[in-house]
Amino acid sequence: MSLRQMEYLVAVVEERSFSRAAHSLNVTQSALSHQIKALERTVGGPLLERLPRGVGLTPMGRAFLPHAELAVRSAGRARRAARAAAGAEGGELHIVTLHALAVGVLPPVFARWRAEFPGVALRLHECVTTDELRERMERGVADLAVGPRPQGWPGPVVSLGDEEIVLVVSAGDPLAGRATPVALEELADRAWVRCALEPVLGGRRWLDVVCEERGFAPVTAVETEHSSTAVRMAAAGLGIVAAPRHLAETTTGAVAVAVDPPWRREQTVFSRVEPTGVAAAFVARCAGILREGSPGASARVPDGPREASGAAGRLGA
Repeated sequence: MSLRQMEYLVAVVEERSFSRAAHSLNVTQSALSHQIKALERTVGGPLLERLPRGVGLTPMGRAFLPHAELAVRSAGRARRAARAAAGAEGGELHIVTLHALAVGVLPPVFARWRAEFPGVALRLHECVTTDELRERMERGVADLAVGPRPQGWPGPVVSLGDEEIVLVVSAGDPLAGRATPVALEELADRAWVRCALEPVLGGRRWLDVVCEERGFAPVTAVETEHSSTAVRMAAAGLGIVAAPRHLAETTTGAVAVAVDPPWRREQTVFSRVEPTGVAAAFVARCAGILREGSPGASARVPDGPREASGAAGRLGA
């Protein structure tokens, strides 16, 4: 089997159509079909099946696809690394990150990159959860990932420091003018905006756990699917939300209020292999994008929606 055949298979799966895949690859549909059939003969069975609405994978195809994706994307990374080492213009660097970071801390980094490296395009892939972020890096979708420290990751991991999790309120909220941090127990009678991506501790949502430790149960005003939506809801006055400070500071009408003790979580850049060339340059330009944790006690926010237990974890989405 050839790398080109695997590239054709990946394209058909992504497009869910032979005609659209052929167009994206700039080949004829007959040539594409011929190569897919040749690949199926090599592996010993059908990889694709035609469905009423598009093309799907057979059981054999589902088993084969991750390996094909990794081979195709590893080849792409190898080409980009070679071009970067040679100082070639017109290259690409693929970055995968969480949506909250994409709309928060990364835009200034991308702007700085564009000014310094106009010949190297950045391709951003956004994820909703930390599980998705890790899975896409394992599949070779991107050269670098920006997100929480991945537990047990076999490749390089570079810490970007800790980000602060704050309370977000509207400009007209009584807390908006608060000069000192707020103790959580002061909010026992307040309504909260909750996000579906909130992490879980021992089968319970993180905010429920920390509020219970302060002697009350949080009242939910509205549920959202994404953290950026939750912050906008809080800015509109629907309630309080716990969110990264950088997300609050980039949302019109949102006011960040510190918590006592402060909530913090670590963010990193991680990759499959040691970053070189433009990848290493991007990692260097990510340094300092997060505030370092201030001295003194702070509480670690857990890692993501599937965190098992323990208040010393970190939040991811």
